[in-house]
Amino acid sequence: MRASAMLKTSLLHTNCNTTVFEKGLQWSPFFYVQQFETPPEVEYFRFMQFTTNHLAQTLVLTGILTLGCATHPLPNLTGTPFVGNITMRSAAIWIQLEKSDGTLAEIEVLDSALIQVGVFPLKELEVLGNWLCRAGNLEPGTRYSYHVRSGNQSLSDTLQFTTQPLWQYRTDPPAVRFALGSCTYINETSYDRPGKPYGSGYSIFETIANDDFDAMLWLGDNIYLREVDFDSFSGYVHRYNHTRKTKQLQTLLAQGAHYAIWDDHDFGPNDCDGSYVHKDWAKKAFDSFWANPEGVIDGAPELNATTFSFGDADVFLLDNRTHRVNHKMGGESRKMLGKVQMEWLLNNLKNSRAPFKLVAVGGQMVSDAAIYENFAQFPEERDWLFSELNRLNIKGVVFLTGDRHNSELSKMQLENGNWIYDLTISPLTSGSYDHSDEPNRLREAGTMVGDHNYGIVEITGPRKERTLRMQVKAADGSIIWERAIDANNDYELRP
Repeated sequence: MRASAMLKTSLLHTNCNTTVFEKGLQWSPFFYVQQFETPPEVEYFRFMQFTTNHLAQTLVLTGILTLGCATHPLPNLTGTPFVGNITMRSAAIWIQLEKSDGTLAEIEVLDSALIQVGVFPLKELEVLGNWLCRAGNLEPGTRYSYHVRSGNQSLSDTLQFTTQPLWQYRTDPPAVRFALGSCTYINETSYDRPGKPYGSGYSIFETIANDDFDAMLWLGDNIYLREVDFDSFSGYVHRYNHTRKTKQLQTLLAQGAHYAIWDDHDFGPNDCDGSYVHKDWAKKAFDSFWANPEGVIDGAPELNATTFSFGDADVFLLDNRTHRVNHKMGGESRKMLGKVQMEWLLNNLKNSRAPFKLVAVGGQMVSDAAIYENFAQFPEERDWLFSELNRLNIKGVVFLTGDRHNSELSKMQLENGNWIYDLTISPLTSGSYDHSDEPNRLREAGTMVGDHNYGIVEITGPRKERTLRMQVKAADGSIIWERAIDANNDYELRP
């Protein structure tokens, strides 16, 4: 078959980028009419492979050449990407793509001069559309820009992260600033209980976003599963997706790094424990929507627990659900953390050289009010854990807890004189209550807060004189109360 001496092509709109054609045709997203004088001896055109999102297809039919770009649609980014675990040399970045092939997208990381330092692939998570990138070979203490791209087209805004500095044996530790919060309820009228909406005040997320933190610790009840969600994995996925679509929350996620634990409302029904039959769904969903540090506890890989360091602080993320046994079972049967997890925690606390050891767990630990889901409802475990902290002479332990729909600080002095603290921060957007009348004899006077609030924990000072300052802030960012703990003053509390 002889090709036409005069080849004409129609106007095409494609997702292709730069394309080269052996006869010199530039194929751009708008492919205009081109004409070529074809020598009579040419029987067909031979096309070069060109750089596009996918390969183009060519057809030569009855002397008329029709060109088509057989590409998939560009991936459609849903919401904002966010940074999870960040180290000196790496950053975990979570993204979500809607009805798209994530193999078509990647993360480009740029240095401060906007020069490319790497392009990193995405790993598909267990929820369709959720992807994780682990950008590596980065330099410590460096600010990077990144964006999601497909081919040469950017799919996201340009965002930033800063790797942790290499300070050991060189300088004093850097100042470290954590934001804290729990109990995020986002209304969905179709599935909420009738009556007054339980969630409100979403602007608190924007307030936190502007509070210049390094990392946010989400202290459980980060979603509120509804009755309609419990009996299907798609219900879990829907609840996460519905929460993440909140515009103000996306503003917060775009700032700093984010770490999370869970509590009952991320796990299943209210006050549920390890007997819950769908805890595998809870774990699969959690792992698909957060980018926590990798790692498992030996002998208990099912636990949603891990640890990481940030500056000179060691942080422990505990699981108060998977091994939990209802406190009403009584005696040695009742458990909140379980022996394996507590021994893992104690071993790590003893090994830690950090002046402050931050232990994040869903329920209150130090309060001696044996009510609701407090650790005091599990006296055997509570007594054993605190006696071991005393025996091992572990200093600088600060529990960070949520759950209670109020904030307060509890403190307890062990027999050897060491102090342990429990900073409870709750709620962000769910219902709030003033629990001043609760019989917590270990509450620090003047710290009960019964409105929407969040916390800031900042660790500063020379290496041997570190100070932890905690603040509880109102939804508008104003300071409600603050206290400080000096490591070189026997960890005693001061204003």
